[in-house]
Amino acid sequence: MKRIVVIGAGIGGLTAAAVLARAGLDVTVLEAHVYPGGCAGTFYHQGYRFDAGATLAAGFYPGGPMDLVEQAAGKLDIEAQPSNPAMMAHLPNGKTVFRWTDDRRLQEYVEKFGAEAEGFWRWQEQAADAMWDLALRQPSWMPQSLAQTIDLAGKGMSWLAANSSHRQPGLWLDAFRPVATHLRGMPDDLRLFIDGQLLISAQTTSKWANALYGASALDLPRRGSVHIRGGMGAIAKALAGRVTANQGKVIYRQEATAIFEEKGGGYRVHTNKGNVFEADLLIANLPPWNIAQLLKSQLPPILRNLPERPRHGWGAFMVYVGLDGSLLPEDYPSHHQIIVKEPLGEGNSLFLSFSPHWDASRAPQGKRALTISTHTDLSSWWESFENDHDAYEARKKAYTNRLMQAIERILPGFCDAAYLIMPGTPVSFHRFTRRAWGWVGGFPQTNLFRSLPPRLSKRLWMVGDSIFPGQSVAATALGGLRVAGNVIAMLKI
Repeated sequence: MKRIVVIGAGIGGLTAAAVLARAGLDVTVLEAHVYPGGCAGTFYHQGYRFDAGATLAAGFYPGGPMDLVEQAAGKLDIEAQPSNPAMMAHLPNGKTVFRWTDDRRLQEYVEKFGAEAEGFWRWQEQAADAMWDLALRQPSWMPQSLAQTIDLAGKGMSWLAANSSHRQPGLWLDAFRPVATHLRGMPDDLRLFIDGQLLISAQTTSKWANALYGASALDLPRRGSVHIRGGMGAIAKALAGRVTANQGKVIYRQEATAIFEEKGGGYRVHTNKGNVFEADLLIANLPPWNIAQLLKSQLPPILRNLPERPRHGWGAFMVYVGLDGSLLPEDYPSHHQIIVKEPLGEGNSLFLSFSPHWDASRAPQGKRALTISTHTDLSSWWESFENDHDAYEARKKAYTNRLMQAIERILPGFCDAAYLIMPGTPVSFHRFTRRAWGWVGGFPQTNLFRSLPPRLSKRLWMVGDSIFPGQSVAATALGGLRVAGNVIAMLKI
């Protein structure tokens, strides 16, 4: 029996672990924290359960990503309720846009952006349908062997046969051009709305986001958007339950501190508790920088040219708020995006997620838990933290006030209703998730080759938001499924 160690109990790692354990392999998951989830975890503080990073759950529909996870790993013990609208966006001109998950969505977009916007949204949904169909076939992207190339070709041909109506020059051209191509001549407020949505789902804006990836990312609210009782961390907890139900192990408070490759193959993983775990095959649910730090000088070629710090991508400035629930009507949408002005990020655009009114497990009676985030540059936070702590604290206070005031404009009385306010910077996120430099969201999806391949060496694999199809619970779950399938094929189980 092959011994497999998974470092990190994020969604991708737990998905891979649950599937491999069900296949009869000896699987051990090592997690540094006291509970699973990482960026998609939920932490407890003063009676509140706050979603740490990821707050929007999608992919819960028949044949969708989470359905495929349950087919491969077993039934997940979670309670999911539909979220419709998936979110509400607030533009600088006062316009509000609902992102309905049903047939109301196109009418909403036409009413808010004009009849000329209809063409953009019809292109977006057609391209997204085709791309999600391909992603759900779990193609070996990017192929790293002859077998994977054959697998990709076979799945690609079957996809073409099933999507013959999409075989048009425009769709193929979209593989090499940005979303902005389809926004030419469109109203500027539509472009700004799309840029805001792409920033939270593809880590870049329409000028740079690959058209096919961008169309798929914009489609997440339509892809089975739900609320999870207990918060996003309940998904990871359920996946960890599938690992143990399938005779695998999940061990908490075991932070990997070093990885050593054995001469005869396999690995030794050392942890902060002084334990050593031996593995014939290793799966790292970590960003590439973390993997490189653990391997030290034994780097596979793919990781040898990493810059010292991530030069592409973002950190997150977070504010966790305990809120008087009487401020919010019961039908108030749980997810909101507020765009204050351009350039986006740095408090000029923010995303907020309120705990549902019906989920009493998330907050004390009469209260609601709220997670607020804005994209932010990593390097400036680390420079002030390391060189001028007073400036770091002053900037943290200024960013908190900026976000609070932005919400006050759409929700009068918000600042007075906030009982608990906890800000967090990329430095905080690094401490909480162990992600190097607090880098979150993966690589900006500027082209279809932007993600790293999952197989780093013969017996070392990577899952998470650094591999295709990138960020989100649904995407990282698909990545974990694909890696598990490749490992099972490699071991000929």
